[in-house]
Amino acid sequence: MKTIVVTGGAGFLGSHLCDVLIKENKVICVDNFFTGNEKNIEHLKKNPNFTMMNHDIIDPLAIEENIDQIYNLACPASPVHYQFNAIRTIKANVLGTINMLGLAKKHNARMLQASTSEVYGDPKEHPQKESYWGNVNPIGIRACYDEGKRCAETLCFDYHRQHKLDIRVVRIFNTYGPRMARNDGRVVSNFISQALADKDITIYGDGKQTRSFCYVADLINGMVAMMNQVKAIGPVNLGNPDEFTILELAEKIIHLTGSKSKPINKELHAADPIQRKPDISLAKKHLNWEPKIELEEGLKHTIEYFKNLT
Repeated sequence: MKTIVVTGGAGFLGSHLCDVLIKENKVICVDNFFTGNEKNIEHLKKNPNFTMMNHDIIDPLAIEENIDQIYNLACPASPVHYQFNAIRTIKANVLGTINMLGLAKKHNARMLQASTSEVYGDPKEHPQKESYWGNVNPIGIRACYDEGKRCAETLCFDYHRQHKLDIRVVRIFNTYGPRMARNDGRVVSNFISQALADKDITIYGDGKQTRSFCYVADLINGMVAMMNQVKAIGPVNLGNPDEFTILELAEKIIHLTGSKSKPINKELHAADPIQRKPDISLAKKHLNWEPKIELEEGLKHTIEYFKNLT
């Protein structure tokens, strides 16, 4: 039985990861509850192999028991949250990552860094391969997240080169599913909330911009596979290469909810990427991983979750 630290463990992705890991391991969940939700991990608290630590990784973290693995997921991941306090966001990415790498070094633990497709910015290459260096505005309103994650990747590789630290880096593309926050500003949660309330579906721009949506269970399987591969350092893209326009997503959600909502167009947000689609050749080759859950099936599970929110 390994002891595994999950930062951001009460968040959308982190809580699903804790669910999977607790089956065979001791899990230390670290979260400051800025975007994490205690309800996401309530069911785990009675498990003797689960420990909750209320902590912000911007501050150094001391854990006495021996640690085998660290999954570093702690950072607001949606624009509405990461732009709320841009300086704390970049601190979470830079100082937080330094602190977690220091913890991993102290315990000789393997660390997986949750990076993002946002490191590609508004890509000039389509689909995006891991070898693509990206097209990111370093002074834009999204830079606290985009450049913060790019710096976090740099830190991981520098610790690997300088201290021989065992690292893994995954670049996560749009992910959706149960436990998404209703107010996180992401397109799936926005559309489902609006559709269930029979409100107009807000589409920024003409709706022709594309995204690739990966169901959370598939994504978590990819992360665990990456962590447990002996040689796969990364970065490796994790996402679903099936590409949909934003308008197609809205129409699917209206159909699945039986909503009376209608799409309405508003001005496109600044720096909103036009296309986003992962090339997952490396994940297929090295992890034997690819998503299995189709968008329609995943949306049904997600809609059901939102229906039951109080």
